[in-house]
Amino acid sequence: MSTLDIYGQGIGLWSMTDAPSIPDAIALFAKGALPRLRLTFASASARGATLVGAAAPVPGMMTWLTDVGRLEIWDGTAWSVIATGARAWTTISLASGWAHNGNAQGTFQYRIVNLFGEDTIMFRGGISRASYPSTLPGTWTLNDIALPNAARPTTKRTVSVPCSDVNSVRITLKLDVQTDGYLSLYGTQADSKPPWVGFNGVFTSL
Repeated sequence: MSTLDIYGQGIGLWSMTDAPSIPDAIALFAKGALPRLRLTFASASARGATLVGAAAPVPGMMTWLTDVGRLEIWDGTAWSVIATGARAWTTISLASGWAHNGNAQGTFQYRIVNLFGEDTIMFRGGISRASYPSTLPGTWTLNDIALPNAARPTTKRTVSVPCSDVNSVRITLKLDVQTDGYLSLYGTQADSKPPWVGFNGVFTSL
């Protein structure tokens, strides 16, 4: 009759009194050990298609999702993020009239990280304008190429961003991260034409 491991992990071990069967011995050990290992899947959908029925996840099971570079643990009810891989910064392609490194804050970039269990878009850098048109638009679309699907929120996200107080009665403007991947800037007006806008420390959930 099989016994359990001495570490109290519930891993079955073939015993000398069991009928000889190498396949059964391996299967028994694998059944107890694999759920306690870190499993790798191409994506969450691939994991969901695999861990069903007799292979359903058990509390404490960990998986690595290759497509998003994320380590998750099954808490008995849902998958919870416990770590995320390093995410490189990506430069945002600016619309005409805007330039990178406003106020020497660096190139305007974004990256996707996981904070507190949810994907989040982070920004850094600054942008600038040498001049403004005589007639100001109500909205500035900052990027001329939409952010990729992975960087688009499920609903519009509105955040405040700092701006120069030179030529401006405002020190903040409004940034909308749109579901179509475009970044919309609001708040410029006749008495508020800041030469730069900053994004360091700005982030919002996706």
